Amino acid sequence: MEDRRLLDTERHDAATAVERIVEEFRAGFAILARIDRPAVTMFGSARIPEGHPCYEAARAAGRAFAARDWAVITGGGPGVMEAGNRGAKEGGGLSVGFNIDLPREQSTNPYVDIAYTFEHFYARKVCFVKPAEGFLIFPGGFGTLDELYETLTLIQTGKVRHFPVVLFGADHWSEMLRWVRRELLRDRLISPGDADLLHVTDEVEEAVEAIVAGYERRRGGAA
Repeated sequence: MEDRRLLDTERHDAATAVERIVEEFRAGFAILARIDRPAVTMFGSARIPEGHPCYEAARAAGRAFAARDWAVITGGGPGVMEAGNRGAKEGGGLSVGFNIDLPREQSTNPYVDIAYTFEHFYARKVCFVKPAEGFLIFPGGFGTLDELYETLTLIQTGKVRHFPVVLFGADHWSEMLRWVRRELLRDRLISPGDADLLHVTDEVEEAVEAIVAGYERRRGGAA
């Protein structure tokens, strides 16, 4: 009898967890429905302060996308996320922040027009990818790398359409890219085309144009 009660409790807990996850997806998708223009998702470290070259580049990129009437989506926190939202706000664009509930609280930055805080990383990631016409990725840690590689996997396997993935900061990313070509491509663990999924630049305007041009090509092809 005790085993049966334990099983019933586990089933109830699992059902409750599923309901919470489903509700989180519903809330996220409702927010996505409010994005009425092309959108770029920008990633990067929460630890990069104002005045750092990456912060200022992300801020400039946010302004540039806003000038083209694009929405800017970030993780809603500090650092590069704040910079992207700040630039979008300064440029008069739509600034979106999808934050995450963490043991060490990460508050939403003050430059967000539309905000939502997720409990689960995977629901949050879906909402990063679903509306995006491109990703602009600045230097960051494990979280940034996780988002980068999951996106490349989705494109590689055809689970999402192929959209531009731009890495900002050639020096920062150079060792990783050499490793990809030296180890993964050499050993045929990826295909030659997989190594070309990334666009690397040190120029904000080039990064923005690569993403906007990719969107225009896809839209023209769909016409």
